[in-house]
Amino acid sequence: MIALLQRVSRAGVTISGKTAGRIGRGLLVFVAVHRDDEERDITRLAERILTYRVFPDAENRMNRSVVDISGELLLVPQFTLTADTRKGTRASFSKGAEPDKAAAYFEKLVTACEKELESVATGQFGANMQVSLVNDGPVTFWLES
Repeated sequence: MIALLQRVSRAGVTISGKTAGRIGRGLLVFVAVHRDDEERDITRLAERILTYRVFPDAENRMNRSVVDISGELLLVPQFTLTADTRKGTRASFSKGAEPDKAAAYFEKLVTACEKELESVATGQFGANMQVSLVNDGPVTFWLES
């Protein structure tokens, strides 16, 4: 599984002009599922998202996690993160999971994060979404399980 996480001061996702999810200070995380991912990858990725230290401490070092700061989380499914772009001018998505598996894994990731963090918002799997954000830093990390 892949998580592209961004430290944000605010972020939101709309679908057909309606707000699907919105957060204040926290993490916007784009999520993709590989074809060969297993159930254990869900738990590991949730752990990494929730505990990855990207927020500043009193000395302005990135030593605090979204859980440490009681921040908010916006999870957005984005299958294009699995793209193979090494050849040509059109991406191949052969490494991505089938839609049913990817949707199920995304929902299980959301549930795992909700157990540890009070404020978790989401986009919608398979929807055409418009995502807005204010990246704080900017700070962006690519995580894989």
